Amino acid sequence: MVTANEFSHVVKISEVGNHSRNLRLSADKAARHALMARFDLAALDNLAAEISLKHDADAVIATGRFTASLAQFCIATHDPVPAKLDEAIHIQFIAEPTSNGEVELELAPEDCDTMFHDGQTIDLGEAVAQSMGLALNPYPRSPEAEKILRAAGVKSEEDVVPVGALAGLKDLLAKK
Repeated sequence: MVTANEFSHVVKISEVGNHSRNLRLSADKAARHALMARFDLAALDNLAAEISLKHDADAVIATGRFTASLAQFCIATHDPVPAKLDEAIHIQFIAEPTSNGEVELELAPEDCDTMFHDGQTIDLGEAVAQSMGLALNPYPRSPEAEKILRAAGVKSEEDVVPVGALAGLKDLLAKK
């Protein structure tokens, strides 16, 4: 079942038709503000997507791109860290499995961009929002972050020296 989300853009599956259907989505101010709260962003100035929909057997395939101008909070200083995203989208919408008990689904790597629909509609806005969430930097750092982290005692990769069984591994890998 499709629920209303911050950046909801519901499309009836019956309206996709037999040919490609092209759509342009753009998050308004209210949607951007709500997505900022959901993804803990300092700013979300723009979120837009151009998507083409087509039927493929029992699925609806969405392909295209999304762009976003945003700022995340630095993990060390909490300062805004600006970012621009420009990412491809390739999502397969399939019917949600129906079962009275627990269902275990096994997904192959090519199935990782799969979303379920209720048989009637798909929410492209939610698909774009989730794609943006996956594209965010998990550890955004401001220019001051290194200094703050070092003062707190956090070592950089260059400062870490392998010990024990791993001590010779770095040299072995470098010879390959």
